[in-house]
Amino acid sequence: MKLNLGCGFSKLNGFINVDIFDECSPDIKMDLEQLPWNFDDNSADEILLNHSLEHLGKSTDTFLGIIKELYRISKPEATIQINVPHPRHDFYLNDPTHIRPITPPLFELFSKRLNLEWQKNGLSNSQLALYLNVNFEIKHVLQILDERYEELYKFKKITVEALNELILERNNIVSEYQITLQVIK
Repeated sequence: MKLNLGCGFSKLNGFINVDIFDECSPDIKMDLEQLPWNFDDNSADEILLNHSLEHLGKSTDTFLGIIKELYRISKPEATIQINVPHPRHDFYLNDPTHIRPITPPLFELFSKRLNLEWQKNGLSNSQLALYLNVNFEIKHVLQILDERYEELYKFKKITVEALNELILERNNIVSEYQITLQVIK
């Protein structure tokens, strides 16, 4: 089973398109903050959250519940594709429905491998994978540059090093993260 969670008007063939709004004509109308979800354990091969996860889980308990549900419904080795606006871009900042910044380091907290490494080294990082009994590994992260910086990079008017420095210092350099997770069971 392939799920497109929070599909909005971007419904995909071959996926079960899920959204809370009737206006989107989803295959399944569902509030993703109402837990547990009505999907069987270990039933999803692929999950897409395309510009939807940043709208979910205003309370920490709800957000962590969503993470647990993603894990519960995923088959072993399933992939979860998460596309979100960069939290330091106007696309994120100017939308009042964006309630939670989503970044790649957030998902490190849900890796048992990393949690055990942190534990072994006496680090104080939140070991959420161990607390919640979930296990995700980041397989790929792509930063989509804002159009202006994409042009500068494309035409070699800025180096990778300079670009990385700007990303740390300024808003509106990266417009989007595309994060691919793999479910480990």
